[in-house]
Amino acid sequence: MFKTIEWKNDKVIMIDQTALPEKEVYLTYEDYRDVAEAIKKLIIRGAPAIGVAAAMGIALGSLKISEIKREEFKRQFDEIGECIGSARPTAVNLRWAVERMRKVYDDNEPLSIGEIKALLKKEALTIYEEDIEINKALGKHGAKLVPVKAVVLTHCNAGALATAGYGTALGVIRAAVEAGKKVEVYADETRPFLQGARLTAWELMKDNIPVTLITDSMAGYFLKAGKIDLVVVGADRIAANGDTANKIGTYSVAVLAKENGVPFYIAAPTSTVDLRCPSGEKIPIEFRDGEEVIKIGEQYIAPRKVRSAYPAFDVTDAKYITGIITESGVAKPPFEDSLKKMVEKASQSKE
Repeated sequence: MFKTIEWKNDKVIMIDQTALPEKEVYLTYEDYRDVAEAIKKLIIRGAPAIGVAAAMGIALGSLKISEIKREEFKRQFDEIGECIGSARPTAVNLRWAVERMRKVYDDNEPLSIGEIKALLKKEALTIYEEDIEINKALGKHGAKLVPVKAVVLTHCNAGALATAGYGTALGVIRAAVEAGKKVEVYADETRPFLQGARLTAWELMKDNIPVTLITDSMAGYFLKAGKIDLVVVGADRIAANGDTANKIGTYSVAVLAKENGVPFYIAAPTSTVDLRCPSGEKIPIEFRDGEEVIKIGEQYIAPRKVRSAYPAFDVTDAKYITGIITESGVAKPPFEDSLKKMVEKASQSKE
């Protein structure tokens, strides 16, 4: 089984998701700035995976600080956090991980610098291990929503590649298969970065789970034709009211699912829930280089001078969401109440 990210010999190792599916390449990072760059360049992507990478990047950077004066160590530590935290704007797990690592420092400031470094490394590894267990718990809750025989539509990649392992949306599918259910998946290609085509299809084929790849514009056809039993996607940020930011194209799928009476579920850990964000209108949307729209790899597929735009995410309004699957259970409307309860339950379970 491949590993999305791991910590080995005080180095961060990631699978290069930009090389998949043609090559399975692992990259080794010894500098936190390179980890931040890997997040920016989508070498690692997916909200939970970005959170793990952020924590490991901060631990890595902290270990390399040679300064023994506390004031200078703190200054460099804050600089590392700023660099990692600014890598991408939409996925709240990035901010969550940075804040969690800062809390470790703040709570242990009286200790020696060596002890603080060890605690930061320990916290990063804890975040990694927790993510896998959270995904498995989330998967079990979600598997109960999947019929004994089902065709599931998903968009983008919310699998092991988007997390420390197992996956969120694909975690639900994996858990359903492990429970003995007969599941087939339809995967949107997810233009322009093709996460569905390159990553989701690759993951599911590795697990021998039947998958059919379709273009994004085909989702409506299959939903209207009654070929899809439910839709399950991941999330990069969930507002307090249930509005959810996910990969561009998700909103379209949600509207089509609602129109055709197909349940639409979000699968995400409670760390993706941003209770400080009241609604989707407040979620920052990352815009990437429009050049990515007119090229696949190095091959141009449109006139080179044509204007192009690339919002990397869109927001699905809560009214289109049937439920939000978390490690604490399934939140149902009204989400203002149920999401808060899920976050509180998750927090209590860690105490």
